[in-house]
Amino acid sequence: MIATASLQTVPEVLARQVARYGNRPFLFFEEEVYGYADVDAHAGRVAGALQRAGVSKGDKVAIMLNNRPEFLFIWLGLSKVGAIEVPVNTGHKGDLLAYTIDHADCRLAFVEDALRPQIEAIRPRTPKLERLVVLDTEGNHSWREFLHDAPAPRPVAVHGADPAAILFTSGTTGPSKGAVLPHRYPVFMGEIVSAQGKYTVQDRLLNALPLFHGNAQFLSTVPALMSGAQMVLAPRFSASTFWDTVRRHGCTEFNYIGGIVSILLKASPRPDDADNPLRVMIGAGAPRDRFEEFERRFGVQLLEGYGMSEIGIPLCSFLDDRRPGSCGRPHFGYEVLVTDDEGKEVGSDTPGELLVRPRARNAMLLEYYRMPTETLEAWRDLWFHTGDYLRYDEEGWYYFVDRKKDAIRRRGENISSFEVERMVLSHPGVLECAAVAVPSDLGEDEVMLCAVPRPGTTLEALDLVTHCEERMAKFMVPRYVRILERLPKTPTERVQKYLLRAAGVTADTFDRESPARPLGSGAVRS
Repeated sequence: MIATASLQTVPEVLARQVARYGNRPFLFFEEEVYGYADVDAHAGRVAGALQRAGVSKGDKVAIMLNNRPEFLFIWLGLSKVGAIEVPVNTGHKGDLLAYTIDHADCRLAFVEDALRPQIEAIRPRTPKLERLVVLDTEGNHSWREFLHDAPAPRPVAVHGADPAAILFTSGTTGPSKGAVLPHRYPVFMGEIVSAQGKYTVQDRLLNALPLFHGNAQFLSTVPALMSGAQMVLAPRFSASTFWDTVRRHGCTEFNYIGGIVSILLKASPRPDDADNPLRVMIGAGAPRDRFEEFERRFGVQLLEGYGMSEIGIPLCSFLDDRRPGSCGRPHFGYEVLVTDDEGKEVGSDTPGELLVRPRARNAMLLEYYRMPTETLEAWRDLWFHTGDYLRYDEEGWYYFVDRKKDAIRRRGENISSFEVERMVLSHPGVLECAAVAVPSDLGEDEVMLCAVPRPGTTLEALDLVTHCEERMAKFMVPRYVRILERLPKTPTERVQKYLLRAAGVTADTFDRESPARPLGSGAVRS
């Protein structure tokens, strides 16, 4: 790994590596190979085209693409000119997509032709969006036209404290919040992850998580770049082809989410399971009771950590310092505190909310974009309040306990219960509803929707699922639906979601993935 204390932006890291390695292969995607110099040249071409299009430092630009090299070129090109990247989940549509693009003040958006209808449908509600650049098509507004005869980019002074990206995090009691991340943030993340996995120029990292998430960009791409390593970019994660991909490309590292560990373990054991080049997997949420089983079966070491888009990775493990079931110990770049609900520090083995603040400059979010009240609330008492309950033992190892928030995490996606409920409430037969997390047999959560019908109507669970499928990303659609006569509430009319979570999947629950669905009647007339 290179020394990076003076490096403040990802393009600076890339320039340093081009000077070191020239056009040594860096990026592999299907049959395409790009060297370090190739990537820099493509990013420079995008930067010049952006400036020609009137994009300047501080402008916001949306990227709505699946995993492909162009995503990286656009991201790096934006960084070169000081524009602010707004990665958009390719599953978003309707109200949530309109909100994301409009709230972030995006002037321009890059989108695949297959996803273009999703943006075109909300253009009337995004008046600040001046232009689309469409990949996989020809003619006006195409990617080819945008890049044609692009001039060399003009130099722009970009500093570590300047905004680099707005990553939207799931809202829990309100709309999703856009975390504004500075340029130094991904460089600092690259330093941490590279040190965790002891990356070298001999490593080849498999990146199969979606690039519109911070994990794939900041915890996979940047560490590979900083280490002088190589990166295999996969279109998506596929359990059925995962080990074949690892073996074919000689991959030595992979970043996982908790559900992936369970999914890979569900495959039938093979005699050659451990015959693979993978040496380390870095992630979070590996089930404690399957941790050592996974390592033995596949001959790989797991490294756990705890992090959020807003704060990076304040708790992490290292190859020579780890403990199954723990998300690690505090990294030297952070201060952490565990407190009760009144803000008082708690002792070891006592669950409390994790509070974090940085020791390193520009290592965490700058603000929630256009949300000053939410920013101040998150940073009250000069600590960032994570909203997650953790505990630590007497040796200083930390363990995740539960989410204080009502956010739901399903198969690597953070889902806002507020957003799910808002879209469900647009159904004419729904009086009120609550979305909660219930355990998944793959780890993480499944989405359960509890809904109350309007007076005089009959509400069908299957009809609600269809309603959701038409309005939200696939990963947000509830698996379980309960139709209730009323929701449990406090005297002040707040829904008691903890009671719904505690009840879980009951006999009257509709399961859209069960061949025997519904478990109960799946319908209630009010």
